[in-house]
Amino acid sequence: MSAPARPAPESAETGVPRRANGPFSRSNLGATLAGGYLPLILATLVMVLPLLWMVVSSFKAPHEILSTDLVVLPEQPSLSNYEAAWNSVPIPRFFLNSVIVTTIGSSIKVLLAIFTAYALVFVRFPFKRVIFVLILVALMVPPQVSILPNYVLIAGLGGVNTYWGIILPGLGTAFGTFLLRQFFLTIPPAILEAAEIDGAGHLRTLISVVVPISVPTVATVALVTIVTEWNDYIWPLIITSEASRMTLPVGLTALSNSEGNTGSGWGILMAGTVLVIAPVLIVFAMLQRHIVSGLTQGSVTG
Repeated sequence: MSAPARPAPESAETGVPRRANGPFSRSNLGATLAGGYLPLILATLVMVLPLLWMVVSSFKAPHEILSTDLVVLPEQPSLSNYEAAWNSVPIPRFFLNSVIVTTIGSSIKVLLAIFTAYALVFVRFPFKRVIFVLILVALMVPPQVSILPNYVLIAGLGGVNTYWGIILPGLGTAFGTFLLRQFFLTIPPAILEAAEIDGAGHLRTLISVVVPISVPTVATVALVTIVTEWNDYIWPLIITSEASRMTLPVGLTALSNSEGNTGSGWGILMAGTVLVIAPVLIVFAMLQRHIVSGLTQGSVTG
């Protein structure tokens, strides 16, 4: 028989059962606010306020941005900055280039990460642990180290001002491979054995069994890859010199150069920046429900 439930302690004065101290009780309220909500609010403000200020300022007139008095909201919101940014440089062409580079580059990187992680977990071949260690080492090497050798290689192959010249050097994704490998290690071996008994090979097992189970993790890798490809600035700036192949982040430099240091240029630059980050925010909103589960599912291996 189970032991009887222990009654809640009663107050000595009223005889009414006392409540257990919760996070919002008088004794814990200060610790909850100082240790939880206050840091969360501060971190959110640090990240959100600059973006919010940029969006609001993109609708302001030049004298409202360059003013000694703080102007929080524009008196007469206008889309003139967006119109000026659209007409100053070929933003539609920059946008198309970014879409092409991001779509092709991120798709190939995610596929390579899936195949590589599957091989590291479920396929037997020599030096598998050595290859995984090299992947971990690649996570620690800053990408700027490889810019010069990549440029010499791509320029020697005739890849300057080409889409493949922008995409090719960044096709390897150590982060995506590592994250997917950690999740694949948590998949019960019985599932793979059942697929093998049914006569499924490695490709069918990957497509029909492993990938459907790993959708949150794959979505996380895809989101990180898309954001990285879309926001990449240094390599496209180096490998392109023609506007016909520039991406949106590089196009912002052309927009800045076209506006010079005039006061009216700040609002136009902010409008151009909003055009750059808006697609990334849309993709994030579409995939955000998978991010937390995708990052945590592979954190503990079985």
